[in-house]
Amino acid sequence: MKKIISLTLAALMLLSMSVFALADEAESDMAYVQDKGTLVVGITEFDPMDYKDEDGEWIGFDADMAKAFAESLGVDVEFVEIEWDNKVLELDAKTIDVVWNGMTLNDEVLEAMECSNAYCNNAQTVILPADVAGDYETAEDMADLLFAVEAGSAGEDEVEALGYATTPVQTQADALLEVSAGTSDAAVIDLLMAAAMVGEGTGYEDLVNTVNLNSEEYGVGFRKGSDLAQALNDFFLASYEDGTMEEIAETYGVQASLIDQTELAEEAADASAADAEAADAEAAE
Repeated sequence: MKKIISLTLAALMLLSMSVFALADEAESDMAYVQDKGTLVVGITEFDPMDYKDEDGEWIGFDADMAKAFAESLGVDVEFVEIEWDNKVLELDAKTIDVVWNGMTLNDEVLEAMECSNAYCNNAQTVILPADVAGDYETAEDMADLLFAVEAGSAGEDEVEALGYATTPVQTQADALLEVSAGTSDAAVIDLLMAAAMVGEGTGYEDLVNTVNLNSEEYGVGFRKGSDLAQALNDFFLASYEDGTMEEIAETYGVQASLIDQTELAEEAADASAADAEAADAEAAE
């Protein structure tokens, strides 16, 4: 009887270990992506981060970095256009594996996703027709304007915080169209996009960016608890130190906005060491 009980307990332990092993494997986003052989990247059209060239291929700083990251994982990359307001739903449903599209690291994003380290500085900036821009020198001057904003974006948050009227649209590019067509008075979009899309030498020479409403940082979002976030942090550090990140940034004119990944890694190491020291001191008491 004892032998039977022992064998039964051993079998149960093995079953339990197998269940935990399967659970651990299921929780690994990296294993999931590598098993299917494709990293599916959720994006919107957002020059200079994600946009199509004349052959219909997705390019841009974020797109090129995503291609390089996928290559480092040994998988292909697939870009899928999403509605920005549904980005967390898309992640959780596994229709995409990552949101990589000049995404602002705000409290809502950090709570809903597993996010990478910040990699670019940005701001939300007001776009106005050039012929009236001189009449609106501050955000307070703009209280009576109707703002076109991308639904679910940091720009929408900034305008709503001011209490001003908004017209939500699907993309930031649509917001520019609204102002150009005169159906909205102004738009709020990312400063990096404004640098590429409005003003002299662009497709919107009649528009200018004026007042910056905030300062912010971009990050990349994965499913909550995903181990791909740390893998991307390691990739960011390596590509920053070997010059790949800056080379890609220079291609799209965003090199001045890059965040020093070596400095971030050093800060993280210092914080980890401080936490370990504090834990040792508490244990010794």
